[in-house]
Amino acid sequence: MSDTVYLAYDYPVLGAFLTALWVFLWVLWVFLLFRIVVDVFRDDDLGGWAKAAWLIFVLVLPFLGVFVYVCVRGGSMGRREARHAKAQRADFDDYVRRTAGSGGSADELAKLAEMKREGHLTEEEFQRAKEKILS
Repeated sequence: MSDTVYLAYDYPVLGAFLTALWVFLWVLWVFLLFRIVVDVFRDDDLGGWAKAAWLIFVLVLPFLGVFVYVCVRGGSMGRREARHAKAQRADFDDYVRRTAGSGGSADELAKLAEMKREGHLTEEEFQRAKEKILS
């Protein structure tokens, strides 16, 4: 009766490496599948039926569907992603311009302070104009 316990004997280093490799490939596969589904929905050139067909093809026969999608439409995935990123950046820049430019109270207050400093406005006129801008 041997009570010797071999901790690493049943799971050698190569087994650990292959398990890590399979987990990595599975995560890569899920990421690729997710990117393709997002690309199908994001594409404005495809009609509704074409989107539905690609989605069914990718979900029913995932390996073949992803392979065919990447072969057929993979070249333009990068262009669509770049176009979407440019549109997002333009929308964000427009939002910042509208938000920063709305009211323009900081610029108007700076102009009022300059006019007061130059002597064009009295203290009473400055306070009235400042209250009007801030309200």
